Amino acid sequence: MNEHERIVAEVTTRWPEHKLVPTLGRIQALCELLGDPQKSAPVIQVAGTNGKGSTCLMIESMLLAMNLRVGRFSSPHLEEIGERICIDGQPLAPDVFDDLYRQVKPLADIVDAQAIDGVQLTFFEFMTAMAYAAFAEAPVDVMVMEVGMGGSWDSTNVADADVAVVAPVDMDHMHILGNTIEEIATEKAGIIKPGSFAVLAAQKQEAAVVLTKRCVDVGAKPSVVR
Repeated sequence: MNEHERIVAEVTTRWPEHKLVPTLGRIQALCELLGDPQKSAPVIQVAGTNGKGSTCLMIESMLLAMNLRVGRFSSPHLEEIGERICIDGQPLAPDVFDDLYRQVKPLADIVDAQAIDGVQLTFFEFMTAMAYAAFAEAPVDVMVMEVGMGGSWDSTNVADADVAVVAPVDMDHMHILGNTIEEIATEKAGIIKPGSFAVLAAQKQEAAVVLTKRCVDVGAKPSVVR
């Protein structure tokens, strides 16, 4: 096993990404130690049940066409873990990923020692922090962040996204997000922050009501794409 393989194995032994612990406490603590990299550039956050990944790729393509430097965080990866963190459309090379890991790991150890809510940093939280750190270091002009699961408690939501995109909402991860479209939409609506722009795909009526109410409640400006 080479050094990169050892690092990947170490990261992936953390609490798996398909298990959501409903708190932002750990990612907030780690990002604070990293100097809050999530605040270094505007954030476009993408949630939803279907089409998140392709939507992020389309947004990235449009921003690159505008000659902007773009960081994109997505999941899962197909072959190499660096695919999750892309800068200008290119995945992090193994050596770059390893260097970034070595920067983040000592600070993650501090957060792990606290075991906030009884859990150390999860795999997805660690990767999210690495992405924000990579984008701040690059630096990029815009960060495009794909939500892993839900929205409100997803670690990408440590950022106050300037633009919240919600792809079609349907039944998914019901053991965590809820048993109705309304409950699931409520979780995903958590990415819509006060004063932000909300771009909403055509939704089932139950989801549309929840998302529209969230926009009204926080003073977000909604735009519906049909």
